Amino acid sequence: MASPSVTKLFNNVMFFSAFCVILVAVPVSSFQFQVGGEMGWIKPTGNESDTYFKWATENRFHVGDILYFKYQNDSVLVVNYTDYQNCIVSNPISKFEDGNTVLRIDRYGFFYFISGQPDHCKAGQKLVIRVMVQSEVESPTSAPSPKGGGDSSDYDGWDFNWGPPLNSTIRLSFASYFLTILGGVLLIFYVFM
Repeated sequence: MASPSVTKLFNNVMFFSAFCVILVAVPVSSFQFQVGGEMGWIKPTGNESDTYFKWATENRFHVGDILYFKYQNDSVLVVNYTDYQNCIVSNPISKFEDGNTVLRIDRYGFFYFISGQPDHCKAGQKLVIRVMVQSEVESPTSAPSPKGGGDSSDYDGWDFNWGPPLNSTIRLSFASYFLTILGGVLLIFYVFM
Protein backbone atom coordinates (compact mmCIF):
# COMPACT_ATOMS: atom_id res chain seq x y z
CA MET A 1 0.00 0.00 0.00
CA ALA A 2 1.33 3.46 -0.89
CA SER A 3 2.01 5.97 1.82
CA PRO A 4 -0.38 8.93 2.23
CA SER A 5 2.28 11.40 1.00
CA VAL A 6 2.83 9.42 -2.23
CA THR A 7 -0.93 9.22 -2.79
CA LYS A 8 -1.31 12.96 -2.20
CA LEU A 9 1.59 13.68 -4.61
CA PHE A 10 -0.01 11.42 -7.24
CA ASN A 11 -3.38 13.17 -6.81
CA ASN A 12 -1.71 16.60 -7.14
CA VAL A 13 0.11 15.57 -10.33
CA MET A 14 -3.09 14.12 -11.84
CA PHE A 15 -5.10 17.23 -10.97
CA PHE A 16 -2.44 19.56 -12.38
CA SER A 17 -2.23 17.50 -15.61
CA ALA A 18 -6.01 17.51 -16.09
CA PHE A 19 -6.18 21.23 -15.37
CA CYS A 20 -3.45 21.98 -17.96
CA VAL A 21 -5.25 19.93 -20.62
CA ILE A 22 -8.45 21.86 -19.97
CA LEU A 23 -6.69 25.23 -20.15
CA VAL A 24 -5.08 24.32 -23.47
CA ALA A 25 -8.29 22.93 -24.96
CA VAL A 26 -10.37 26.07 -24.40
CA PRO A 27 -8.42 28.58 -26.53
CA VAL A 28 -7.80 26.20 -29.44
CA SER A 29 -11.40 25.20 -29.95
CA SER A 30 -13.00 25.71 -33.33
CA PHE A 31 -16.53 26.20 -34.54
CA GLN A 32 -18.39 24.55 -37.43
CA PHE A 33 -20.52 26.82 -39.60
CA GLN A 34 -23.19 25.46 -41.94
CA VAL A 35 -23.00 27.85 -44.87
CA GLY A 36 -26.35 29.54 -45.39
CA GLY A 37 -27.73 28.26 -42.10
CA GLU A 38 -30.41 25.55 -42.13
CA MET A 39 -31.23 26.10 -45.81
CA GLY A 40 -27.68 25.29 -46.83
CA TRP A 41 -25.92 26.22 -50.08
CA ILE A 42 -28.82 26.96 -52.46
CA LYS A 43 -29.65 29.48 -55.16
CA PRO A 44 -31.32 32.52 -53.58
CA THR A 45 -34.87 33.19 -54.75
CA GLY A 46 -36.40 36.54 -55.57
CA ASN A 47 -34.79 39.56 -53.91
CA GLU A 48 -32.51 37.52 -51.65
CA SER A 49 -29.30 38.08 -53.64
CA ASP A 50 -27.50 39.26 -50.48
CA THR A 51 -28.40 36.12 -48.47
CA TYR A 52 -24.83 34.83 -48.18
CA PHE A 53 -23.35 38.28 -47.63
CA LYS A 54 -25.75 38.80 -44.74
CA TRP A 55 -24.99 35.33 -43.34
CA ALA A 56 -21.23 35.96 -43.49
CA THR A 57 -21.49 39.32 -41.72
CA GLU A 58 -23.42 37.69 -38.86
CA ASN A 59 -20.54 35.28 -38.14
CA ARG A 60 -16.88 35.67 -37.19
CA PHE A 61 -14.47 33.19 -38.71
CA HIS A 62 -11.10 32.14 -37.28
CA VAL A 63 -8.30 29.80 -38.30
CA GLY A 64 -9.34 26.26 -37.37
CA ASP A 65 -13.06 26.86 -37.92
CA ILE A 66 -14.93 24.57 -40.31
CA LEU A 67 -17.24 25.56 -43.17
CA TYR A 68 -19.88 22.97 -44.04
CA PHE A 69 -21.57 23.32 -47.44
CA LYS A 70 -24.72 21.19 -47.80
CA TYR A 71 -26.21 21.15 -51.31
CA GLN A 72 -27.83 19.07 -54.06
CA ASN A 73 -27.29 19.19 -57.84
CA ASP A 74 -24.71 21.96 -57.48
CA SER A 75 -21.08 22.48 -56.58
CA VAL A 76 -18.84 24.75 -54.54
CA LEU A 77 -15.95 26.53 -56.22
CA VAL A 78 -13.13 28.23 -54.34
CA VAL A 79 -12.07 31.15 -56.55
CA ASN A 80 -10.03 34.35 -56.54
CA TYR A 81 -11.48 37.83 -56.12
CA THR A 82 -11.88 38.55 -59.85
CA ASP A 83 -13.67 35.27 -60.54
CA TYR A 84 -15.86 35.88 -57.48
CA GLN A 85 -16.88 39.35 -58.71
CA ASN A 86 -17.59 38.17 -62.27
CA CYS A 87 -19.00 34.69 -61.48
CA ILE A 88 -16.34 32.98 -63.61
CA VAL A 89 -16.65 29.22 -63.08
CA SER A 90 -13.99 28.06 -65.58
CA ASN A 91 -10.89 28.64 -63.43
CA PRO A 92 -11.53 27.51 -59.83
CA ILE A 93 -8.78 27.08 -57.26
CA SER A 94 -10.74 24.07 -55.95
CA LYS A 95 -14.00 22.41 -56.96
CA PHE A 96 -16.29 20.26 -54.79
CA GLU A 97 -19.35 18.32 -56.00
CA ASP A 98 -20.08 15.80 -53.25
CA GLY A 99 -23.09 17.58 -51.71
CA ASN A 100 -21.52 17.65 -48.24
CA THR A 101 -18.34 19.67 -48.49
CA VAL A 102 -16.36 20.29 -45.30
CA LEU A 103 -13.51 22.81 -45.41
CA ARG A 104 -11.21 23.62 -42.49
CA ILE A 105 -9.97 27.21 -42.51
CA ASP A 106 -6.18 27.04 -42.44
CA ARG A 107 -5.15 30.69 -42.69
CA TYR A 108 -6.44 34.18 -42.11
CA GLY A 109 -7.57 36.50 -44.89
CA PHE A 110 -10.33 36.38 -47.46
CA PHE A 111 -11.89 33.27 -49.01
CA TYR A 112 -14.17 33.44 -52.05
CA PHE A 113 -16.78 30.78 -52.90
CA ILE A 114 -19.24 30.63 -55.78
CA SER A 115 -21.73 28.10 -57.11
CA GLY A 116 -20.52 26.04 -60.05
CA GLN A 117 -23.72 27.00 -61.88
CA PRO A 118 -23.15 30.43 -63.51
CA ASP A 119 -26.81 31.46 -63.24
CA HIS A 120 -26.81 30.55 -59.53
CA CYS A 121 -23.76 32.72 -58.88
CA LYS A 122 -25.27 35.67 -60.75
CA ALA A 123 -28.43 35.26 -58.64
CA GLY A 124 -26.33 35.68 -55.49
CA GLN A 125 -25.12 32.18 -54.63
CA LYS A 126 -21.64 33.36 -53.79
CA LEU A 127 -19.86 33.95 -50.52
CA VAL A 128 -16.86 35.88 -49.30
CA ILE A 129 -15.59 35.36 -45.78
CA ARG A 130 -12.93 37.17 -43.86
CA VAL A 131 -11.00 34.99 -41.45
CA MET A 132 -9.98 36.99 -38.42
CA VAL A 133 -6.44 37.10 -37.08
CA GLN A 134 -6.29 35.95 -33.48
CA SER A 135 -3.76 38.26 -32.00
CA GLU A 136 -3.02 39.80 -28.67
CA VAL A 137 -4.40 43.27 -28.04
CA GLU A 138 -1.80 45.69 -29.33
CA SER A 139 -1.48 49.41 -28.95
CA PRO A 140 -3.11 51.30 -31.81
CA THR A 141 -1.01 52.36 -34.76
CA SER A 142 -1.47 55.33 -37.02
CA ALA A 143 -3.71 54.92 -40.03
CA PRO A 144 -2.03 54.17 -43.36
CA SER A 145 -1.78 56.92 -45.92
CA PRO A 146 -4.46 56.85 -48.64
CA LYS A 147 -3.56 54.95 -51.81
CA GLY A 148 -3.80 56.43 -55.25
CA GLY A 149 -6.94 55.64 -57.21
CA GLY A 150 -7.20 53.56 -60.31
CA ASP A 151 -8.58 50.22 -61.29
CA SER A 152 -6.52 47.09 -61.07
CA SER A 153 -7.70 43.80 -62.50
CA ASP A 154 -5.28 42.01 -60.16
CA TYR A 155 -6.96 43.31 -57.01
CA ASP A 156 -7.46 40.37 -54.66
CA GLY A 157 -9.56 42.02 -51.95
CA TRP A 158 -6.94 41.97 -49.19
CA ASP A 159 -7.36 45.69 -48.55
CA PHE A 160 -11.12 45.32 -48.15
CA ASN A 161 -12.11 46.78 -44.77
CA TRP A 162 -14.92 44.57 -43.48
CA GLY A 163 -16.07 43.58 -40.03
CA PRO A 164 -14.98 44.44 -36.50
CA PRO A 165 -11.41 45.12 -35.34
CA LEU A 166 -9.02 42.18 -35.26
CA ASN A 167 -9.22 41.84 -31.48
CA SER A 168 -12.94 41.13 -31.56
CA THR A 169 -14.53 38.63 -29.21
CA ILE A 170 -14.50 35.12 -30.59
CA ARG A 171 -17.34 32.64 -30.42
CA LEU A 172 -16.31 29.56 -28.48
CA SER A 173 -17.77 26.19 -29.25
CA PHE A 174 -19.84 24.01 -26.95
CA ALA A 175 -16.77 21.88 -26.26
CA SER A 176 -14.96 24.86 -24.77
CA TYR A 177 -17.78 25.57 -22.37
CA PHE A 178 -18.01 21.90 -21.45
CA LEU A 179 -14.28 21.70 -20.72
CA THR A 180 -14.42 24.86 -18.62
CA ILE A 181 -17.28 23.45 -16.55
CA LEU A 182 -15.43 20.15 -16.24
CA GLY A 183 -12.40 22.05 -14.95
CA GLY A 184 -14.54 23.77 -12.34
CA VAL A 185 -16.05 20.47 -11.22
CA LEU A 186 -12.58 18.91 -10.96
CA LEU A 187 -11.39 21.88 -8.90
CA ILE A 188 -14.35 21.59 -6.52
CA PHE A 189 -13.85 17.84 -6.30
CA TYR A 190 -10.16 18.32 -5.51
CA VAL A 191 -10.75 20.97 -2.84
CA PHE A 192 -13.42 19.00 -0.98
CA MET A 193 -11.92 15.50 -1.27
